[in-house]
Amino acid sequence: MDEQLIKTVNKLQDAFATVGVHNPVDLPQIVVIGSQSSGKSSVLENIVGRDFLPRGTGIVTRRPLVLQLINRPAKSAPRENGDVGDKKGEENPDEWGEFLHLPGKKFFNFDEIRQEIVQDTEKKTGRNLGISPIPINLRVFSPNVLTLTLVDLPGLTKVPVGDQPKDIERQIREMIMTYITKPNAIILAVTAANTDLANSDGLKLAREVDPEGTRTIGVLTKVDLMDKGTDVIDILAGRVIPLRLGYVPVVNRGQKDIETKRTIHSALDGERNFFETHSSYQSKAQYCGTPFLARKLNLLLMHHIKITLPEIKAKISAALVKYMSELEQLGDPLTDAAGQAANTTLSIITEFCNDFRGALEGQSTDLSTYELSGGARISFVFHEIFCNGVKAIDPLEHVKDADIRTILYNSSGSSPSLFVATSAFEVIVKQQIKRLEDPSLKCVAMTYDELVRIVNQLLNKPSFRRFPQLRDQFNTVVITFLKNATLPTNKLVQDLVAMEQCYINTAHPDFISGQRAIAIVNDRMHPPKPSQPGAPVPGRPSVTMTANERSLDEEMNLNKDNGFFGSFWQNKKKRQVTMEAPPQVLKASGTLSEREQQETEVIKLLIQSYFNIVKRTTIDMVPKSIMLKLVALAKEGLQRELLKELYNPEALSDLLKESEGTVARRNECKKMIDALKKADTIVSSV
Repeated sequence: MDEQLIKTVNKLQDAFATVGVHNPVDLPQIVVIGSQSSGKSSVLENIVGRDFLPRGTGIVTRRPLVLQLINRPAKSAPRENGDVGDKKGEENPDEWGEFLHLPGKKFFNFDEIRQEIVQDTEKKTGRNLGISPIPINLRVFSPNVLTLTLVDLPGLTKVPVGDQPKDIERQIREMIMTYITKPNAIILAVTAANTDLANSDGLKLAREVDPEGTRTIGVLTKVDLMDKGTDVIDILAGRVIPLRLGYVPVVNRGQKDIETKRTIHSALDGERNFFETHSSYQSKAQYCGTPFLARKLNLLLMHHIKITLPEIKAKISAALVKYMSELEQLGDPLTDAAGQAANTTLSIITEFCNDFRGALEGQSTDLSTYELSGGARISFVFHEIFCNGVKAIDPLEHVKDADIRTILYNSSGSSPSLFVATSAFEVIVKQQIKRLEDPSLKCVAMTYDELVRIVNQLLNKPSFRRFPQLRDQFNTVVITFLKNATLPTNKLVQDLVAMEQCYINTAHPDFISGQRAIAIVNDRMHPPKPSQPGAPVPGRPSVTMTANERSLDEEMNLNKDNGFFGSFWQNKKKRQVTMEAPPQVLKASGTLSEREQQETEVIKLLIQSYFNIVKRTTIDMVPKSIMLKLVALAKEGLQRELLKELYNPEALSDLLKESEGTVARRNECKKMIDALKKADTIVSSV
């Protein structure tokens, strides 16, 4: 039953091999890493028991090799020496290999397996010693192996050799990281025992993704080549770089053994003899060597698969639902039938307009909990940005007291006024009302931007990514429609401001009356004082002389420095008896008299009162105008405009031409769905 689990994972690997490196499910597997010439290939060959991997100098493994070992009972009787088919070129009917890219073809000669690995590698990478992430899947059936799955990766190198790419180190590192970062990968870090363990490239990479060492197992090769008197006992005891899964020392064939055709069976006997006779290892010989490593890996992999199988089932089901949903969104390829193109276009237009209305009315199917969207953003523009912008306008911000005084005199004409001039108030308040036009037009522009934002979000849906030309036409038609709608909207908003300027309604119930304004100003300027001794008794005539009772000389002396325009323009020169013509430009330069101060304050109070009324009206009416002329028009008229501009049978074939990315993605989804369905069938049988 346990070996059946490994075979199940092997079947899953084969199912996902058709989708390349984009495997959606993290399968349990043992990943072999190490520096170049650390002995990775020799370890794998010892585990398999046959010579089948390419050998040579430099990078030999240039593509990931997914090696699936399957134990199969022997049907033929083994020879007396037990090395059936072990010699170079010799075939054994009980041992063969199969490549996934050559289905149905069995390789009984393992030299041919080596040649096929080299040839298939060169097909993908060429002869320049480059690397490729596309894996080679090899399945080996043998009675001499334990059921196991290993992934052999290119060895780490530092310096490019020959015509290798300059960034070969980065490429190999990235490839290794894509495999070992997956949580379900068991890392087999191979390190030569006759080098410093602290400099091990394999352990360094493993430590980056597995800092606790919970899924890393160390393999120490070339133990027999260590200096006399040294051993790896401290490493095995975990006193150097501890690993939860420990270390296993092995002895591989040397270059001389390979050249003299020494069989792996003989090499394994020599390995066992080395550990049993070595003084440092003989007490722990049963925990050393390739056979123990194979058994340990087999048990680790089976245990790991048992733990992760429920998670794998869940991931396969989730991925299947996801890709089937995406394929449904991508739709079936369109035929040449005009009717299908017309129906598709009509469906897309209807769906777009419904989504547009739904976004504005807050009835979208994908309402966000993260940020405001659609109509809520337009409401924010109306009630926050525009409302606060209008409220912040101060009607007296650019109006100085001297300006009001000048307008008061100018509005009086040639006859000095006895009361506050209404025309002066109207002149100033109309100037301030004009200032409301700019924020109102900005409100129109911001509403237009929000509508365009909604349109852009809708045009990013799969149906438009599928047909890029249709998307471009949609965008052109909708943007043109909205731009045309902003023109009458701007006109209406400008007319609203012009209406307020045209007629100043001083009879408005919320407007402060002139008498009330004068009374308020008088109270501010002359606050009532407590009565004092000697003050005139109410109802009793005052003894102060009036102007009529004073002589003309006295009156002239009293007003000699304070005429009607005395505070408006004061000549610093000594008053001349002779009359001089007034200057070409008369501007306010003196301080305000008490009367001018009072009149100015009354005008300011009236302006503030009336401007607040206009602001309230503007805040209320401008959004209504925009909704009428722009938003509501877009909701009701957009579908009609799209049908008029796009629903043309002659042009539909060009508009509904699918993008290359859509066609490629549909094919990828179909491949992925086929692989996931196979995988679902496989895991359902466990």
